[in-house]
Amino acid sequence: MQDIGLAVVDTIVGTTLAGLGLAAASKRPRATGLLMTATAIAWFAGNLGGLALFLHRGPLVHLLLSYPRGWPRRWPTRVVIALAYVDALVSPVGRANGVTVALASVVIGAALIEYGKAPHRERRARGLAAAATVGIMLVLGVGAGARLIGSSIDTTVLWAYELVVGAAAVVLFVGIRPAHAAITGLVVDLGEPERAGVLADKLGQALGDPSLVLGYWLPETGGYVDEAGRPVALPDGDPTRVQTPLVADGQHIGVLVHDAAVLDDPQLVESVVSLARMAATNVRLQAEVRARVGEVEAARRRIVEAADAERRRLEGLLQKGAMQRLSEVSGLLTADDPAELRAHLDSSQVLLREFARGIHPRVLTESGLAVALAELAGTCLTPVELEVMTARLPAAVEATAYFVCSEALANIGKYAQAGRARIEVALTDGEVVVKVTDDGVGGADPARGTGLRGLTDRVHALGGTFQVESRPGAGTRLTVQMPSADPPPRLDQEGRRSRTE
Repeated sequence: MQDIGLAVVDTIVGTTLAGLGLAAASKRPRATGLLMTATAIAWFAGNLGGLALFLHRGPLVHLLLSYPRGWPRRWPTRVVIALAYVDALVSPVGRANGVTVALASVVIGAALIEYGKAPHRERRARGLAAAATVGIMLVLGVGAGARLIGSSIDTTVLWAYELVVGAAAVVLFVGIRPAHAAITGLVVDLGEPERAGVLADKLGQALGDPSLVLGYWLPETGGYVDEAGRPVALPDGDPTRVQTPLVADGQHIGVLVHDAAVLDDPQLVESVVSLARMAATNVRLQAEVRARVGEVEAARRRIVEAADAERRRLEGLLQKGAMQRLSEVSGLLTADDPAELRAHLDSSQVLLREFARGIHPRVLTESGLAVALAELAGTCLTPVELEVMTARLPAAVEATAYFVCSEALANIGKYAQAGRARIEVALTDGEVVVKVTDDGVGGADPARGTGLRGLTDRVHALGGTFQVESRPGAGTRLTVQMPSADPPPRLDQEGRRSRTE
């Protein structure tokens, strides 16, 4: 009955090796699947007995010591694999229990050395192979050792050997994780800014080399830069670091600096080159988009600043011209002059002062937003409460806040039928927040008037937001948020000030 049971298990193990080997042969590297299939063929051939009894040991040891690549890097491991094939092919050697014990010990030692010297990318796979090797070789060595001392545990050893070989086949198959799959998964990140990061870091994680460096070639400078535009220095004279050029369509696009054992698979190099080419294209496109956006923002800012400068120029002309002359004429008048003439002069001065204030209030430039809004509130027929910060802000920000409040108070006076209004200006988390509220009839529609639409464009040009809440019967609430400082100059891919600024 035990013989029948062993025969069934033996068939199951051989079939498992064959099935998993064929499935693994469709993955890269294919050598693992081919070696597993060869082990299965030799396993079934061993059922014939005779010279083929130990034939499976050669490809089995080859599989264990070369997993997951399919070939060993170090010559001592190659020697051990060669000895395993001799043991498998020369029947007298395979039947020698002392030789079997020695072979099992040497194979375990080679597996542990391979694991200890494996690159980061293969450490997990080599750990699985080392565990499988220790399990199989221990059973094989214990059985041979028992026969040397005359102990009869052959049946137990056979059962254990069958089970450990079958389990090892399953573990090694499940552990196959080609680096190509990890590389392919990075393609998704290139199109998703929220998941994007430094490609060199992601490649390093996928390939198991955290020190990997990716440099993009700049023909203009004859050097390499990283994704942030910083120069990349290539190592010189370090035998542990390898430089792999990245070439696409006959053009040199960059270089990878990595551990010597990371990219020795030509197909893996091809995958990395394709990914780097996509990344380089993506970086260039993003740089172009940023440049376009920067040009638009710079143009809008120049328009706003030019308008402010023009207002200040006109104010200066009025102050130094017509208003100064009117003041001189008023000073020359004597007490006997007609009162009507003095009234006309005073009225002219008031009108010119209001005109100047509408263009750009002088008090805003000289005294700041708080004083200017207090003066503005004093001219409004509706009582206005003020809560305004006193700190000075960039001229464009102060002017925008002032004209927002000015337009809002003008609309309150014309349409709101309000009993009171309130202006709040505060600095919160690096943003200027302007709020103008009233208790009027509500129902305001900012799309109907050109004043608020123009102010909305002005606020947006400064990178701010403009909101109006005005339900009928519930008053109106206008809220503006703007950065409290001018944005920093944009940098191009080489870290220089952008030409768009």
